[in-house]
Amino acid sequence: MKEIKFTIDADGAGVRIDKCIAERLGVDYSRTYVKNLINNGHVRVNGKVERPSYISREGDDVLVEMPPAEKHDLHPEDIPLEIIYEDECVIILNKPPGMVVHPAAGNRTGTMVNALLFHCGNLPETDDEQRPGLVHRLDKDTSGVMVVAKTDRALRSLAKQFQKRAIKKRYVALVKGRVAADNGVVEAPVARHPVDRKKMDVEHARGKPARTVYHVKQRFRGLTFLELEPETGRTHQIRVHMKHIGHPVLGDTTYGKADGAARQALHAEMLGFTHPDTGKYVEFHAPMPEDMQALIRKAEE
Repeated sequence: MKEIKFTIDADGAGVRIDKCIAERLGVDYSRTYVKNLINNGHVRVNGKVERPSYISREGDDVLVEMPPAEKHDLHPEDIPLEIIYEDECVIILNKPPGMVVHPAAGNRTGTMVNALLFHCGNLPETDDEQRPGLVHRLDKDTSGVMVVAKTDRALRSLAKQFQKRAIKKRYVALVKGRVAADNGVVEAPVARHPVDRKKMDVEHARGKPARTVYHVKQRFRGLTFLELEPETGRTHQIRVHMKHIGHPVLGDTTYGKADGAARQALHAEMLGFTHPDTGKYVEFHAPMPEDMQALIRKAEE
């Protein structure tokens, strides 16, 4: 087991111990990793186990034990992935409709994370052990481009970009009805539904700010093909906002009706971010899947 010993200096005094250790270990180790070390008894300050929130004092002697990385309680599965791009720190995927992103109740196997563990071998830890490498997600029946971190450095960089809303996202969707304005903005706070905890809803009193910009690409009889840019990242944001303005996503049985579509006609078309290693802005695109193309062809008839 690797051990690191150091003494808190004047600059480290008055700082949380988890932050001191994270800075000492460097960018390849996340605060989550450090907190797990502390909570599992692998850190001692002056010979005692302390909490992650312990405030350091000058002269404190710190011992950090770094046990070999444990495998996640997840099973790698040989499931095909459509890889758009991959390098040492990120992997970009085109998630198909119907694939669950990570294990949860009712979906313990067959997820994108299971497939990624088989492909990558290992992924960096997050606050949720069922979501290694994940900085965002798509609903099961939403298709499109996703980025997954392969290193702690990439995880921290991407998480910070999502938090600061520096990630660019563009979706396309078929929605019910004829959207009148060529361009528009839905600005309505979103919160967990007060009764059905699996749903979200527009809640002005307790909701978190949410903003979606949309542009009409094409109008059909009873349907509109939209391009959407969610400027915030609330759960089910686009689906909730479209229902809110009276144009639910076609096939969305949670916020509307199936209406002849096998799943919600929503696709993440583009994702742009600053590459964690190069510092350059990059964009990745995922072509619209055949089932949505078929819906458009039928609407054009």
